[in-house]
Amino acid sequence: MSATSLNTVPFVSVDHMMKLVLEIGIEPFLKGLAERIEADFRRWPQFDKRERVPCHSAEGVIELMPTSDGTLYGFKYVNGHPKNMKEGRQTVTGFGVLADVHNGYPLMFSEMTLLTALRTAATSAVAAKHLARKNARTMAIIGNGAQSEFQAMAFKALMGIDHLRLYDIDPVATEKCRQNLSGFGFTITACKTAEEAVEGADIITTVTADKRYATILNDNMAGPGVHINAVGGDSPGKTELSRDILLRSDIFVEYPPQTRIEGEIQQLDADAPVTELWQVIAGEAEGRKSERAITLFDSVGFATEDFSALAYVYDLARKTGHYVDLDMVADPDEPRDLFGMLLRADKTLKAA
Repeated sequence: MSATSLNTVPFVSVDHMMKLVLEIGIEPFLKGLAERIEADFRRWPQFDKRERVPCHSAEGVIELMPTSDGTLYGFKYVNGHPKNMKEGRQTVTGFGVLADVHNGYPLMFSEMTLLTALRTAATSAVAAKHLARKNARTMAIIGNGAQSEFQAMAFKALMGIDHLRLYDIDPVATEKCRQNLSGFGFTITACKTAEEAVEGADIITTVTADKRYATILNDNMAGPGVHINAVGGDSPGKTELSRDILLRSDIFVEYPPQTRIEGEIQQLDADAPVTELWQVIAGEAEGRKSERAITLFDSVGFATEDFSALAYVYDLARKTGHYVDLDMVADPDEPRDLFGMLLRADKTLKAA
């Protein structure tokens, strides 16, 4: 990226992001992103960690997700508004900033609506790589909205998943998902019920949007050996799984203080045992204990994953040129003379 002026900051727009992903290739992009996320989980103690900062309303939530590894700082602005779909808007939108800790200057601005979908799917696949049975090939996806195809592609890229069983309360969503994925080598079964979808599934992904306590997965739908990738429950008062499933599962989370507020485990006692995913990835904790164990990744998304995604895109954007420079940082001739810069601009405008 250009460093010719201190006041310009690279911006990766939605159009740039699409071109970048397509130039790299969807599966290679997801593999590379997953590798970056996994590598950053291995150095988890280096990160500044805190719960995201939420602003809840009756319609949804707006959140800020900050973190730093001591060298780079990153944050994401993200919303979650289930009602938006009925208005022709995205349920989730976002943008992010990557900055230099040593001088505070931003290094990059980026869209993160598309990037969040990619990093969520990549994180799910990283978790499954460490928790699911090694011979897993069939995944049920319950909830066939905007995230579903990304989940399918990430699990194909990292784990070789090649059979999908799809279900959504809206058949139009299932057909959309089926059509979008039809050219990527999957065997796809559109199911009429969630119970039908989980039949024979090695991995069950729940990724619904309603902001409410719900039971998308009943206790009798989770058989021995299954890995559950619970993605949709990501705010207080929003769950997808029966509590009984939690009591039978080995539960893995990103950051317990956040997940206990927002994840499936908000249904459990505050001291209910969970294992942090980074510990499994770093070899400090056991993942799957047996072929018959039920493993549950209670995914709510965490700031380090967005940090990883931003850093990954920053490197790729510099190589591919898919960005534009924005005039974002005031750069007076003399750092203390910010007002003088304004006066000089006034003279220039009047002389024009």
